[in-house]
Amino acid sequence: MADLIDHALTFPAVVFSFMLLVVVAYWVLVIVGGLGIDMLDGESAEAGAADFAAAVGLRGVPVTVSLSLIIAIAWFAALSATVALGELDLPTPATVALGIVAVALAVVIAWVITSLVVMFIRRTLPQIRESSRSDFVGKICVIRTAPLGHGTGQAEVTADDGSTAIIHVRQTGDDEFLSGSTALIFDYDSDGEFFWVSPFAAELDPGGRL
Repeated sequence: MADLIDHALTFPAVVFSFMLLVVVAYWVLVIVGGLGIDMLDGESAEAGAADFAAAVGLRGVPVTVSLSLIIAIAWFAALSATVALGELDLPTPATVALGIVAVALAVVIAWVITSLVVMFIRRTLPQIRESSRSDFVGKICVIRTAPLGHGTGQAEVTADDGSTAIIHVRQTGDDEFLSGSTALIFDYDSDGEFFWVSPFAAELDPGGRL
């Protein structure tokens, strides 16, 4: 155990050791319920993460999962290189140079293996379209905290899978909303992260969307 710790705190393994500690701490918090699997907040952050994952061939699993795999695999590869370099007993300049190469190779190896794992997951698991806040546009919501003027209030909306969500809403016009009244969601403001709503009479809804 002492040798493992020594090698983990030696270059090049040490480059990924502290990253691995963060990953382990994160998943411990996920297991005990302190965090969600996807810790990215905001529509723009989610979209940016999804675009990056698609660009590097890791689309199909949460970014936190693929990033955790890359760090764990890169750490193991770098640890193996650390052990090998220690046995060679090379001069310090040569050890540092080979260590830098090992770090780069560890990242490449980790990316390749993670890409294969993600590809396997995409082919074996059923494809489920990721939900988006824009899916709520066109739905009917129930006002819980009435917006005043053009202020922001809260409303409850039911998703297609039957789950409910509390969203931030902002009204148009001067109509006064009361708690419990219904409204139509007709647009989403990605900058302000709120939905635009207008008055809607539930009894006039032919589709029974409430």
